[in-house]
Amino acid sequence: MRHRDFPKIICINLRNTNYHKEYIRKVDKLISAKDFIKYKLLGGTAHDVHSPFVFDLLNTVIRDETPFYIFDKIESLRASLHFNSTKIPVRDYGTGGESNQDRLLPVSFIVDNFVQGPRYAQLLFRLVNHFRPCTVLELGTSLGITTLYLATPSSSTRIITLEGCPSTASMAKSHFDFFEMKNIELHVGEFGSTLPKVLSREGKIDFIYFDGNHRKNPTLSYFNQTLTHAHEESVFVFDDIHWSREMKEAWNEIKTRPEVSLSIDLFQFGLVFFKTGIPKQDYTLKF
Repeated sequence: MRHRDFPKIICINLRNTNYHKEYIRKVDKLISAKDFIKYKLLGGTAHDVHSPFVFDLLNTVIRDETPFYIFDKIESLRASLHFNSTKIPVRDYGTGGESNQDRLLPVSFIVDNFVQGPRYAQLLFRLVNHFRPCTVLELGTSLGITTLYLATPSSSTRIITLEGCPSTASMAKSHFDFFEMKNIELHVGEFGSTLPKVLSREGKIDFIYFDGNHRKNPTLSYFNQTLTHAHEESVFVFDDIHWSREMKEAWNEIKTRPEVSLSIDLFQFGLVFFKTGIPKQDYTLKF
């Protein structure tokens, strides 16, 4: 979960549109905090898992703490960005802000607030390393940190990553070049344009990471568009499923879809599987 400031002001004039948006954001933060406490208290462990597949995934992948060699190299890049005070224009389509305006933000602020943290980024690495997908689709490149974690388990895995902001995409491209990654394909532009174009030329997709929009309707739209490209062994990963009421609603709708046979709630990540021949299962597991 990205950095969240807890609310200091609750009484707000709702007739002011900007105040109303701020109020909604603060309420969402309170709800997320309550959900996190509930998750920590009630989240299941390996003893609560009856599925051999989920039991093995939890113990050998999700909770694995093996320090793969590439982790230090990627985290060194993150550390260098943490001290980069250069301001770049950022256009964020995914958090409910003003999508027609750029904000000048320091690179250090972006990496600290809008880039996936090491713990969950390294989980993505382990998932890709375990399932060995041929094609990975990432919605939301940002500065490319997570993309590197997706791309480095195997040079034979093809990574297609989409980013709406040209400035962050440009920095990400420089990071891919620095790591000499030849298996990353970057598309820049609004997802409403780039996603259909990518999907129109692709067949089945093995692994999809959704981190480009944290609102209900766009998330469901991307899920519905990509669903026709899923197969029995596909893995879908959704970020920030408890970030707001909208994302909770989106997650609840996704996991109840008939095409989804297995879902795992890790609080920040929601994992979705499409395996056939098994009863529908939904787990909330501590990570």
